[in-house]
Amino acid sequence: MHEKIWLGAIYLKDEGGYEIVLKSLNHYRNRLKTMHESPELKNAAAMFASVLNQQATKTVPEINKVIQKIQNNIIEIKLLNSLIEDIPFLEKALSCYYSDICKAEDTGHEYFVKLVGNMQESRKDKEIIKVALKKIKQYL
Repeated sequence: MHEKIWLGAIYLKDEGGYEIVLKSLNHYRNRLKTMHESPELKNAAAMFASVLNQQATKTVPEINKVIQKIQNNIIEIKLLNSLIEDIPFLEKALSCYYSDICKAEDTGHEYFVKLVGNMQESRKDKEIIKVALKKIKQYL
């Protein structure tokens, strides 16, 4: 039987996709660590905010594991295949970064602008994120 080949590994290694994925994971981690400052959360009920903060605390170590997995395995495509199980997590990080760039552009709110950092660079990242979201889900 023919085994599927995850093209996402090729994208990460040979096409440099690991850069935007790592950048998005770091952004996602920072977003979760500063969630209590988010204007969205400040408008939420206290109980809801508490649940989100607890979930964020649990998610940060997972982000660290995925970052480490990418950094340790980037030299060998076969090793990168271990990231297949993390595709939903990678999508979440990429989508979070994309969404926060849009919020920074659309609202100009200090929280999002500060979180995103260099807006000129982040605007360029939006197109790269769109490509990454497609390529990490591709199989042959």
